[in-house]
Amino acid sequence: MTEIRCPLEEAAERHGARPAVVSGARVVSYAEFHQRVAAVAAALQRAGCGTGERVAIFAPNSPDYLVWLLAILRLGAVCCPMNTRLPHRTVAELLRRVDCCWLVVEAREQAGISSLSSDVRILEGRELKEAGAPPLDDAQSCTMPLDRPATIVFTSGSTGTPKAVLHSYGNHYYNALGSNTNLLLAHGDRWLLDLPLYHVGGLGILFRSLLAGSTVVMPDQGEPLDAVLGRYEVTHLSVVVTQLHRLLQQPESVRYPALRYIILGGSPVPLKLLERAAARGLPVFASYGCTEMASQVATTGPGSTTAQRLTSGKLLPHRRLRIGEEGEIQLAGETLFMGYVEGGRLRRPLTDDGWFATGDLGRLDEDGYLTVIGRRDNRFFSGGETIHPEEIERVLTDHDGVQQAVVVPIADEEFGQRCVAFVQPRGSCPDGLSLAEWLGQTLPRYKVPDAFYQWPAAEANAFKVDRARFRRLAVDGPRVPLGE
Repeated sequence: MTEIRCPLEEAAERHGARPAVVSGARVVSYAEFHQRVAAVAAALQRAGCGTGERVAIFAPNSPDYLVWLLAILRLGAVCCPMNTRLPHRTVAELLRRVDCCWLVVEAREQAGISSLSSDVRILEGRELKEAGAPPLDDAQSCTMPLDRPATIVFTSGSTGTPKAVLHSYGNHYYNALGSNTNLLLAHGDRWLLDLPLYHVGGLGILFRSLLAGSTVVMPDQGEPLDAVLGRYEVTHLSVVVTQLHRLLQQPESVRYPALRYIILGGSPVPLKLLERAAARGLPVFASYGCTEMASQVATTGPGSTTAQRLTSGKLLPHRRLRIGEEGEIQLAGETLFMGYVEGGRLRRPLTDDGWFATGDLGRLDEDGYLTVIGRRDNRFFSGGETIHPEEIERVLTDHDGVQQAVVVPIADEEFGQRCVAFVQPRGSCPDGLSLAEWLGQTLPRYKVPDAFYQWPAAEANAFKVDRARFRRLAVDGPRVPLGE
């Protein structure tokens, strides 16, 4: 198969009156959604945007964002979702790096947005929204070549330098297809889009919902997660560790009867957290994925045993996985990205036989379940011993007083490197000396951090842990000893 019919067009035909997007009090049917996307695609074309050109979006999640994104893809252009937390100067640099010549924003009045780059033409959301919509019957049918470039997602990885990951339409299609096979999704189901659309996990939710004819739920800004789950009768939820922690802080009397699947990913998962979720009856399924594979790679499923649910899951369809030298996870398959965009060229860093080396370390059991040990470039050596920070973090978060922890190395004259820990407390947290004694009951002495610091306030609500920032804090501060 080299091409497919546009999934939105097919969903509009099959599920026309059913809800495609629910946001606040507004419900957008598949028929209306399809018509709006066709209209905006036509408006983009009239503005001069053509096939293969790169169009960035710099805006928060919204139903309009979904329309813009799908219209760009319908036109055959490449969508570049931009991180709205980045400074405008950094955004401008990234746009230049990928030769992006169009930028869609909510309004030109956004502070500093008009000065991003003289080479980028800015399109205001209002201009696209007011474009005349062709009647649905007249909206030209379209097919999607699976090898057509579709999105560029920027990922910092472990280096802190954003990489521009180019996906084909087929990468997103097969990723969604494999996910929907594992955790069943159908019309009538509702998947909460609580991840940013500049993150590949957010894009994955959209594509899964389109293929299944289910509903994307986009809550009002600032609405608490627990309230959203009940108000919209959410059935599927994707979260990172921080979000699950917040969900577990709700009273035990709070229940979510419609919720069938919680997909947990984004970082190594503390075992204690999974146990607490299971005790609360929350249907959590651990997952492993990466931007280069268009989101999920492995996920536990409904038939998994208790022990298997403590792993990162089993390989999903349309992917391949092997453990290479030194235990590195290597990936291939129909979801594997097209390459990194570097100016006018595309770099695809694969092994001689076509596999992508992730930099993640892991192992497979006899049933094919994957356990992720940590990042190869996070590990360091102390007095000749190998230290995996993620191992220490997992043990730390088993402590009842620890919600989250990050372990990083610092230079040491005697041992070369030693580790220190930043700890985010849960309730009453012990001081560093007590935590060191507690860790010593499980870990060898060389894995027990030399110092424990308070979690920085600036990272309290971060979507993803920035290890490079914590490494800088460990050396240059500011840092406050735990318990002070």
